[in-house]
Amino acid sequence: MVIVSACLVGLNTRYDGTNASRDTIVAMLRNGEAIPLCPEQLGGLPTPRPPSTLIDGDGLQLLEGNAHVMNEHHQDVTNNFLQGAREVAKIVQLLNIKEAYLKEGSPSCGVNYTNVGWTRHPGIGVTAALLKQLGVKVHGVE
Repeated sequence: MVIVSACLVGLNTRYDGTNASRDTIVAMLRNGEAIPLCPEQLGGLPTPRPPSTLIDGDGLQLLEGNAHVMNEHHQDVTNNFLQGAREVAKIVQLLNIKEAYLKEGSPSCGVNYTNVGWTRHPGIGVTAALLKQLGVKVHGVE
């Protein structure tokens, strides 16, 4: 069993109310191999929601207390992103999940790239960083 970003299975959970469905991830769900989760929704943010970006670093720096997340209205949503990451981590630990397929480029789920200062930037999102710290193998899905 793996966890996957909910938007990758066709659920309209992205900030703009759309999805990023990928056939390979949908097939995992259909085969009963995947649990879809949206950290931003689990952190209490609505869908649709204003887009957000990491400021002063990526998800790893945020977990260390050296970065934060702001939405386009200049509202600090760091606590929502942290809460969502922690909720995903709870599920991962409860079910002993060892692998995740996450939406590349997201400030929550990006694995190799994330959104820092409103640009695609090498780095890791908040949830992906926490999962990596827990020993989960994370894969970024474009």
